Amino acid sequence: MEEMELRTSLKQRIGITLIAVIMVGSIIASYVAIVASGGGASSASDTEITDEKLAAYETAYEEKKAEFQAVTTSEYNKYSQYLDKVAEYNEDEANAGEVRSSDLVVGDGRELTEGDTDYLAFYTGWCADGTVFDSTLDDTSEPTGFVSALPASTGLISGWTTGVIGMKLGGIREITIPGEYAYQDQMEICGGHFKPLKFLVMAVEKGDALSTLASETSLAYTKLQYAYYGIDYEKLSSQ
Repeated sequence: MEEMELRTSLKQRIGITLIAVIMVGSIIASYVAIVASGGGASSASDTEITDEKLAAYETAYEEKKAEFQAVTTSEYNKYSQYLDKVAEYNEDEANAGEVRSSDLVVGDGRELTEGDTDYLAFYTGWCADGTVFDSTLDDTSEPTGFVSALPASTGLISGWTTGVIGMKLGGIREITIPGEYAYQDQMEICGGHFKPLKFLVMAVEKGDALSTLASETSLAYTKLQYAYYGIDYEKLSSQ
């Protein structure tokens, strides 16, 4: 697998299930909004993070991450065999025509149908130059496991929802999405608008235990992100 720019480090990454929720701008914006809504009753000092609490958030996230990786070891071992698919591709060819899907592994679970959102997914999304823009992996250069799972009930681009139709749970699929079925001109990604994207997707059963653990890991990560900007998430949430 070619070395790529790391976009999923501890202080940077969050899955599709998280990228719309926690980014630097939204963290600060939500902080300001919540403080402002208190009618002056709160101040920045009320939510400042202590060194001890920051360390506690770091420890809590590392523990949840380790637990999540242990639970998803078999899925990662299966998925990681196909990470060499994450490589450069021809942008013009990828941007032409319709969404294309290719099964690398056919799963033994139920088959996903149109509009199906009752599953979780591990994934890597990358641009034509091979740069990974988002992933559920812990590291896109030297991954050791997954750190999150995407709930399909999260708002997804149309190319994804089309691309997984007919996929069986437990399987791994490569999906090529022309820009028309990705973010169009709604957001700049891969260096511009209407850029094609590729995804390496593994769809799995949405079990209660895995879903709960994924949510807990996500929350631990969210708290840590706030902490890195000097904000105590728990203090902020209690106001």
